[in-house]
Amino acid sequence: MKIIVESFTMDHTKVTAPFVRKCGHINTPKGDVITKFDLRFTQPNVEAMPTGAIHAIEHLMAGFFREELEDIVDISPMGCRTGFYLIKVGESTEEDVAQALMKTLQKVIDAEEVPALNPIQCGNYRDMSLFGAKEYARVVLDKLKQIYK
Repeated sequence: MKIIVESFTMDHTKVTAPFVRKCGHINTPKGDVITKFDLRFTQPNVEAMPTGAIHAIEHLMAGFFREELEDIVDISPMGCRTGFYLIKVGESTEEDVAQALMKTLQKVIDAEEVPALNPIQCGNYRDMSLFGAKEYARVVLDKLKQIYK
């Protein structure tokens, strides 16, 4: 059996980050729709976010994104550390997700602390950088504002 992983079918050398891309869509047996988005922050194979920054962004976006967009199931960092996957119930457009992402990134920039920054709530709480999270959020937000006016 050949398993196709969607992200392996995208030519990572022909995209320009940052971007928001609808990259998956399934209908459950009960008729629900699950949608997956690629929230790319840095250019693949050129730059990867350090783990402290991406980990802090993940913690911050976990709450902030849910304030901007309904029915989020999960926001997960990509193993390549160039962005995140957003999984949600229902349909949303790339434009809607991009607008929610921009509002979320502004909240990251304005944050004074990283939530769940302790050994009880996080399995690697020492590897976080609020400063790094804010720096990447600023850069990505500035670029997204040029794309999604």
